[in-house]
Amino acid sequence: MAEKIKCLIIGSGPAGYTAAIYAARADMKPVMYTGMQMGGQLTTTTEVDNFPGYPDGTDGTAMMNDLQKQAERFGTEVRFGMVTQVEFSDKVGGIHKVIVDENIEIEANTVIISTGATAKYLGIESEQRLIGGGVSACATCDGFFYKGQDVVVVGAGDTAAEEATYLANICSKVTMLVRKDFMRASKAMQHRVDKTANIEVFYNTEIDEVLGDSVVEGVRAVNNQTGAKMDIPVTGVFIAIGHKPNTDLFKGVLDMDETGYLITKGKSTKTNLPGVFAAGDVQDKEYRQAVTAAGTGCMAALDAERYLGALE
Repeated sequence: MAEKIKCLIIGSGPAGYTAAIYAARADMKPVMYTGMQMGGQLTTTTEVDNFPGYPDGTDGTAMMNDLQKQAERFGTEVRFGMVTQVEFSDKVGGIHKVIVDENIEIEANTVIISTGATAKYLGIESEQRLIGGGVSACATCDGFFYKGQDVVVVGAGDTAAEEATYLANICSKVTMLVRKDFMRASKAMQHRVDKTANIEVFYNTEIDEVLGDSVVEGVRAVNNQTGAKMDIPVTGVFIAIGHKPNTDLFKGVLDMDETGYLITKGKSTKTNLPGVFAAGDVQDKEYRQAVTAAGTGCMAALDAERYLGALE
């Protein structure tokens, strides 16, 4: 027998937990399946200084624990598990069927998707080991901690150029490492990089190794044309080679853009299917901040509440 619930939240993180707080307070009795990474991307961030309400800052895991406790205080049932299959209805008032961990059946009146996005990394051992110790995928999240220091940005697109120019206002020097002999960024962004005195760009250059035991002390870069290596002393490494939204489960089911981000209608969190809503980084490729994710989580719960109210 399938379990019947009013509101299913797929994925945790700021969007999912905020949706849960609002849904629970609206007596929607939400059930959340966290996914394999409880708390989402933010749990890989050691220090969070830009979320309102934490005057002394906090760390990502502690903040997600706070949000979970708050959601549970209002009656959210938080479960560890992975949604493995969906069968969403295209009818207003229809029942959305979901399979969890390949064997648990759920039937939900509303579904809020907050599965987030995953930052792309280079995949080298030293980089993975130092994530949170100087390796970051978000300059606007972590750049402040490197004020007056030297950092490296890896990437060649608009995001890399934006992060480099953002960091140049905070850091002493920014070194950009571009894998090819040109940048993919728009001409306008390239001009911004070229005009910024404390940005230096190395083309045909990749990271061979991130140096340091527990914190970043530098990078060993290699010219992929000549094989020549050089050590660059830095305290921060920002990987800006893109994000992948966690939407594979919804391909062919929900409308998404060419890169896989879910498309929502206007200023709402409504997807193309009635009763299915999307919040957080899974539908936001512009801002990707904890506070904006939390805001859309609130919106999704309100949208879901209004949807159910209109059915009565």
